[in-house]
Amino acid sequence: MIDVYLFSGFLGSGKTSLMRHAIKQLKEQGKKPAVFMNEFGDLAIDSQAIEDDIPLKELLDGCICCSGSEKTEAQLQGLLMENDDIDVILIETTGAAHPVEALDAVYSPLFADRLIVKGIVTVVDSKLWLDKDTLTPRIRALFTEQIKHAHFLLANKTDLLTEAELATVTMELTNFNPTAPVLQTIHGKASFSYIETVLNSTKQQNTKEVITGKNLPLSSKLLKFNESVRMEDFEEWVKTLPDTVYRMKGFVPVIGTKNPYLFQYAYGMVNWMPEFIEMEPCLVIIGEGIEAIEYEKI
Repeated sequence: MIDVYLFSGFLGSGKTSLMRHAIKQLKEQGKKPAVFMNEFGDLAIDSQAIEDDIPLKELLDGCICCSGSEKTEAQLQGLLMENDDIDVILIETTGAAHPVEALDAVYSPLFADRLIVKGIVTVVDSKLWLDKDTLTPRIRALFTEQIKHAHFLLANKTDLLTEAELATVTMELTNFNPTAPVLQTIHGKASFSYIETVLNSTKQQNTKEVITGKNLPLSSKLLKFNESVRMEDFEEWVKTLPDTVYRMKGFVPVIGTKNPYLFQYAYGMVNWMPEFIEMEPCLVIIGEGIEAIEYEKI
């Protein structure tokens, strides 16, 4: 199993600096880190800061959380196939990505049984937090959403603040996301061992939780199939699922077909697509209170 950490934060907040410090510390621990970077544009700017000996995949000019999700799955699959000794994967999203949606690409049935998502670490530009009211409503909403959904917060660029401003930022961030510890940093320099310890102490090893704005835990479950199903029966079963199932995706074996179908579900809508290569039949379910869900023919 490979630990996965997702680094979130607004444009220019210091995510890449945190990434470089984390890589250095992981290597000192004797661990093999790998990096997945989502660049905002056609040029690989931030990834140039990553050392050549670190396995690296990139998603350019696309968002990990929307149009680029399939490319993200492919790149992560390539990362795993090309490197069989990875201990930790560090994922850096663009400054324009919503962290919870970004995790959707990580919850792929292709490798759901190999990855343990430890949590979302959001780097906050402390100066920008104080000036957030100057942002447009849409940008301010994204900026605050990245903070709201974090498991761990880095109040970065604290060297640009007075003591009074630093106290204000720390207090306001704590009140805004009371479930996430706040660590004050300069140039994204943080003890990654401390981040690991905190996230390990608040999350069970065998679950993948995301804390929503209502502080309700989302989790994922991997469902495997021992036999093929009829599409009609499967869709009837889907209709019986609780409203707390928000997303499903995977490969469902269908009676009379050679390869499992790609199945996707979101917001009450289902979608089937034929696959032309043989994929392992399994389905990832994402939602709240889904631990007891199993497929049963209706």
